[in-house]
Amino acid sequence: MSVKEVIRQKLGNVPHKPGVYLHKDRFGTVIYVGKARDLRKRVSQYFQSSRRMGWDLKFRALVDAIHDFDFHTVGSEPEALLLESKLIKELHPRYNVSFRDDKNYLMLKVNLNDPIPRFTLTRLKQEDGARYFGPFPDSGALRSTLALARRQFNLRGCRPLTPGQRDYKHCLYAHIKHCTAPCIGNVTRDQYLEQVNAACDFIGGQCVEMQEQLEGEMKKAAAAQNFERAAQLRDLIQDLKYLAKKTEKFERMPYSLPIALDPEKDLAALAAVLCLPGPPRRIEGFDISNISGTFCVASLVSFKNGRPDRANYRRFKIQGVQGQNDFASMAEVVRRRYSRLKKELTAAQPQADKAEKEMPDQAPPPDSKTPHPLLPDLILIDGGKGQLGMACAELKKLGLEKIPVIGLAKEFEEIHRPGESTPLRLGLNHPAVKLLQRVRDECHRVANSYNAELRLKKISESLLDEFPNLGEKRKTALLKKFGSLQRLRLASTEQIAEVSGFGGKAAEELKRFLEARSNLPAAASISPQE
Repeated sequence: MSVKEVIRQKLGNVPHKPGVYLHKDRFGTVIYVGKARDLRKRVSQYFQSSRRMGWDLKFRALVDAIHDFDFHTVGSEPEALLLESKLIKELHPRYNVSFRDDKNYLMLKVNLNDPIPRFTLTRLKQEDGARYFGPFPDSGALRSTLALARRQFNLRGCRPLTPGQRDYKHCLYAHIKHCTAPCIGNVTRDQYLEQVNAACDFIGGQCVEMQEQLEGEMKKAAAAQNFERAAQLRDLIQDLKYLAKKTEKFERMPYSLPIALDPEKDLAALAAVLCLPGPPRRIEGFDISNISGTFCVASLVSFKNGRPDRANYRRFKIQGVQGQNDFASMAEVVRRRYSRLKKELTAAQPQADKAEKEMPDQAPPPDSKTPHPLLPDLILIDGGKGQLGMACAELKKLGLEKIPVIGLAKEFEEIHRPGESTPLRLGLNHPAVKLLQRVRDECHRVANSYNAELRLKKISESLLDEFPNLGEKRKTALLKKFGSLQRLRLASTEQIAEVSGFGGKAAEELKRFLEARSNLPAAASISPQE
């Protein structure tokens, strides 16, 4: 079946519901993520040849690269917008431009443990004991609703954490009677907390009575021909309805989101190719990342039922290998991973024996081929015969040689197997190869991101530490703007002065400091895309 026939057949199963869609290339890599109010209408537009004349070059290149697509339905359009942003940040599709930065949607925060709690806007959720609402895709609706809540429940809008008598003298909120002024004791803290809790209920979606009240005021204003006031109330009601919609929070990629056309089919195909007793429900993959032997790290990713199982991802710093030696590094990480698992198995065995004695009828038969839940059904090594041989040798030392192990060499996507001199070449469109590619690519992503994280940390301990009175904030701001010490050395005094926390005098001093040490090697550049 051709690609066009597969896509045409799959389009018939796309519902007329809001959601997100993911276009993928022939390697199974997600190249574009989009949202839609009506998935069926939006996705089908990509494959209508009658529209081709109106496409620009970028859109035509995207459509030509599409070999498959997936979709995920949600409850509303705001949910689709939130999920689209989350997936773009996580997957970095080639053809997406928006949402690739680290900027998040606005949330509303209130800490009831503060002396005089106040509502503030934030984009970052922290473990600080505060209560958070959101995220909200429409920042305008959020701000207008917050202003309404402050007026309705007489809440403060001033910035000081603990306002006092001096702040009250200059407070507009108190003078226009929008705030009950707990800062000067007009109300007790308990009374003010009741106001805050009522506002929390209102913002949390319990605002039906408020909407009815505003609708009544809008009708009165319209009857009195005060159309400007009626229009303001109409917009406020719309903002309330938009904000009151229940939206799902997508902290991680939803597990139900399809990342393959048929994960069960891919697992079955992989089991058939490798002659496994059954589909490998748990696959663990390993990869090594380093730059000329420095910052050598390894990643372990886990796939469960053909999907990423992020709770069981692990990252390793290679400790016992000097220089660039991927073979020895792979041996070390496999040894460390499965030595730990073997200890956990040994510790859990007495409890399993006790349970078998107490409930012999429920215990599995002695010849059961069911693997232990801690052990994977398949281990994937990124590399060829060398890396695979080192991994097999370490597993044999640990007595775990019965676990199936394979290697995937990137150049021709060859599958190497222990004891087999000829690798398998199944072709790029084989479902088993696509599954292994997804595992391998995820290994690359985790290993490279950890390597970049360590390099960034190393840069922060660089030559800038010798510059007097330069704190962490200003040092981070410099590295964020220029990326490396080499670029900072080439910057002018005026460019340095543009960085937050630097004035003309401080910029001149830093410039002289760097010029005086220009013969010292600069740290490596930051590569944010790795």
